[in-house]
This record gives sequence, structure tokens and C-alpha cells, in this order.
Amino acid sequence: MQKITRETLIEKANELLSSGKVNRVLGWKKGEFSYDVTPAVFTDVEQMKKDFVFDDFSGANFSKYLIKETRKEDAKVLVFLKPCDTYSFNQLLTEHRFDREKVYVVGIPCDGMIDISKIKEFAGDGVVSVNTDSDNIKVDTLYDGVKEIAKDKILLERCVNCKSKKHVAYDELIGEEGEILDGNRFDEVAKLESMTADERFEFWQNELSRCIRCNACRDVCPACTCEKCVFGNPNSGVENKSPANSFEEQMFHIIRAFHVAGRCTDCGECSRVCPQNIPLHLLNRKFIKDINEFYGDYQAGEEVGLRAPLVNYTKEDLEPSEAVNREEK
Repeated sequence: MQKITRETLIEKANELLSSGKVNRVLGWKKGEFSYDVTPAVFTDVEQMKKDFVFDDFSGANFSKYLIKETRKEDAKVLVFLKPCDTYSFNQLLTEHRFDREKVYVVGIPCDGMIDISKIKEFAGDGVVSVNTDSDNIKVDTLYDGVKEIAKDKILLERCVNCKSKKHVAYDELIGEEGEILDGNRFDEVAKLESMTADERFEFWQNELSRCIRCNACRDVCPACTCEKCVFGNPNSGVENKSPANSFEEQMFHIIRAFHVAGRCTDCGECSRVCPQNIPLHLLNRKFIKDINEFYGDYQAGEEVGLRAPLVNYTKEDLEPSEAVNREEK
């Protein structure tokens, strides 16, 4: 696959800014460390030359950020979207969350983004810098010098189980277009389903007990775009509430999983940003797997306007008794 460079994207942004087609750019900006890459808005090329980053840590999905940026009256936003990001883009358009006319999408290929938490598992917490210029990633550590590890060992989970190298939305493409993939993304869900009820409960109790209710998963999720979240409502009794018992640990994530059922595109942002490394994507994938089995294959965000099975009644819909019987078999 053709390697897209930072300079290529800056050149494209310069072309579109100079022509007046756009007046701001959603891009990635380096943080305190080389691997600490964060979303940012640029309004001119000089800013981009100084701070713009595109590398193996540019994993952030910008789709949700378009909601805020397109509310500005004069907004004409350039956004760079990887193939998986475009599904969230389409789903948000289906839900009428931003004005498509205010956005210019440049699709860029992706051969997988790196998970810094996996690097720290391999190299320890004393990571100073990461060199990603080759397939063997060089990690400079504070205590043990330089260590090397193959890139395919430290990819984000969503990249290990990539569902598509094909963009489903764009105005312009840079680089080669890929294909929709037959991945193994439901394998871990199947393992959980094979457990007993007690084993599954123990698994999720162990994972969710680490939650610190930082709300990062909710804040980054392209499907969580309510103007007022129940967990941000002071009258709800659960506003930003730290878990006081096991029920409260579970409630936040279970409610969120139900809230995005049929709308989650499996972008993996919830797990990517979780500081406790909780595999939150598995909750959403369970819903996706069930929807596929009960109603036929469905991919949220594949087309603008596509109605999810849960909100699209047909006479062939399963009755509750049928669903139970099918699961028992």
C-alpha cells in the first residue's frame, strides 16, 4: 500500500485553503510526546507546517468533531478520513448531525495504527520516543535503551480486526483504494458466548471494576451525540457519578451499549481512549453480532440513510420467543 506522508497532506490542505474551497482543517497535532497525537483545527498552512502530524499514532476518528466545527456559520472544513472513519461519517449524516455541504472529505489509506498501551506492555512505562520509519518499530526507553518490535504486534485492536480498507464516503481520494475485508472481529465475542453465565459475569465484573468514570469513551464515541446526556444531567441521580458499588460500575457501560445498538460502526474509539484499557468494543460487537444473526448482515454507516434493523419493522422480524429458541439451539 502506498505510504501517505505528512507533507502530502499539508500540500493538499494548502491547495484547498488557497482555492477557498475550505477555510479550516481537521488534523492531528503532536502532544507532549511523539506518540501523544491529538485532534486539532488548523486555519492556515503555516500552522500545519509547524504542528501538523500524520504518522502511525494518528488513530483518532474525526467524524464526531465535525458536529461542532460545522456549526460555525462560515465553516468549510477539510477533514482527512481513514476507511473505518467514513462509516461513522455516514452514520452521523444519516442522523442529520452536521451539514454535508460544509465538509470536504479527503479519503486516505491506512495500513494500521499503533496502540501505545501495547508498546508500554512490551517496553515498560519509560517510553521516551517511538520510531516508526520501518516495519520493525524502535522504542527508545528511559531504562533499557532501544527495543525493537514488529508493527503487527502492536496495532490497535480495531486494526488487527480491520473490517474495511474501502472508503464509503469521500470527495477526493489520495492513494490506493482498498476492499471490504472478511475479518475475525467476532471471534472474541464468540469466546465470551461460549462461557457460562457466571464466567461471563466474572469477566465483565473484572473489566468494568477498573472504570474510573472519566467519560472518555462517551466523549469520543461518534454515536454519543446527545445534546444532554443522562449522565450529565444533575437531576438524573447518576451525573458523573463515581462507581460506589458493582451495579454502578456496570450500569454506565451497559446503558451506553444499548444506546448505540444498531448505530455503532465498530470504530473502536471507546477502547482506544480508555485509560484503563477496558475492551469496551466487545460490548458493542455483541450487539452487532446479534443483529446480524437475527436480522441479516447489517453494517451501520455503510450507506447514508440506511435504516438499522432495530428501527425498521418488517413482517419477518423475530418474535421474542423465536429469538430465545434460536439462541437455545
